[in-house]
Amino acid sequence: MGSVYLPSLLLVDDDSIISESLKYVLSDEYEVSLAFDRENCIEVLGSMPSPPQVVLVDLGLPPDTHKPDEGFAVIEYICKYSPCSKVIVLSGQDERKYVDAAKKLGAVDFVAKPCDIAELKVRLKQQVKVSGELPNELQPLSGIIGESPAIELLRMQIKQLADSPFPVLIHGESGSGKELAAQNLHSCSLRKKHPFLTLNCAAFNDELLASQLFGHARGAFTGATENKSGFFEEAGQGTLLLDEIADLPIDLQAKLLRVLENGEYYRVGETHPRMAQARVLAASNKDLIEAIDKGLFREDLYHRLSVLTIRVPSVNEREQDKLILLKYFQQQLNQQVSGFELDEGAKQLWVAYDFPGNVRELRNIIIRLSAKYPGQTIKRSVLEQELMQVMSRHGDVNEMDVFRKNLKAEGFQLNEELKRIEKEYIKLALQESLNNMSKAASLLGVNRSTLYGRLDRSEEVL
Repeated sequence: MGSVYLPSLLLVDDDSIISESLKYVLSDEYEVSLAFDRENCIEVLGSMPSPPQVVLVDLGLPPDTHKPDEGFAVIEYICKYSPCSKVIVLSGQDERKYVDAAKKLGAVDFVAKPCDIAELKVRLKQQVKVSGELPNELQPLSGIIGESPAIELLRMQIKQLADSPFPVLIHGESGSGKELAAQNLHSCSLRKKHPFLTLNCAAFNDELLASQLFGHARGAFTGATENKSGFFEEAGQGTLLLDEIADLPIDLQAKLLRVLENGEYYRVGETHPRMAQARVLAASNKDLIEAIDKGLFREDLYHRLSVLTIRVPSVNEREQDKLILLKYFQQQLNQQVSGFELDEGAKQLWVAYDFPGNVRELRNIIIRLSAKYPGQTIKRSVLEQELMQVMSRHGDVNEMDVFRKNLKAEGFQLNEELKRIEKEYIKLALQESLNNMSKAASLLGVNRSTLYGRLDRSEEVL
């Protein structure tokens, strides 16, 4: 039998009798951790695998338990460290001004001591919404398709890192699904009810990118006719993905570093700071270490972004997933067009093909085949022509690579391959000559009788 999931709760109170008593009565419904002052609270938070879903904080903490200052400092720290953690004040210092101050700092509720345990449990349940929340390990992942070890590792990393407050650097080839991995990091986290925004750092010039990222004040530059919020502000307590992070200009890299270090940023044209609460994810298909060596990327920003890293595998590393992905995308297209089938030889070629454009290319090929061959069975020769067209558009055609793939394909037979090639050349020559046998024979460099003889031997009507 699997272990029962319990929401995580951190109790910050210097009174050991109260702490142990509450831990005893709540431990059947919560995974309870204890801290006794601000320093210890920070230490406990750092040791937890993910931020607590709810925190109970006493205002009167050491060194001066008669004042609420340390309790306020703990609330402020937790709300910055983990904006999605729900902070409830549990304190005997229940004057109205203290209640208002705690809520202004980010606390969601205030329970006066001594508390009624039944009431406390109701308020805790309201905040963590136990009945409606799934723990990370049970959260479904959207669009992460396959059974290969590489994709299973990706799933595991996403679930492990989803609730961490730290940035994540996502590596992967173009088209491999880096943004999809980022979306799942967000949707599996406690931030999932807040916005998920993506900003492509390569899509704007320097001035416009700064405005997109941080916002701008009216009159900050030509065309700035009104105040505008940026992506950090719009993301709120959600997640901001900075795609193509290697293309972020150097001057903006310094500003991003400031945000990551203390949450502080300025709108373009403003002089008073604002505070960011969004979690930052960054994605790149470029070698950032190489960019550092060339002076194009700040080393300190790289180390700040790469506290946690995820690598999205290429399709070529997921050979056993290629047919699974084929079926998945075909099912998505079923309502729009009749599906096609691959014969055994075409399946072998599909698995052997590298898909240099990764999942994006694989999906596009399926869309094109579905449009051209609805309800048909596609033979190896037809699929090979389609893939050669794709490779030629990428400038990646290498005849020896094609021969090498065919030679390594399961069930390869030279005589059958030569027959297939002959049929394709004859078919192409007839198409080019509009079925004029004399012209077709001339294109092929044979006489008409030889062409007729080879047509007779053909196993299919050309």
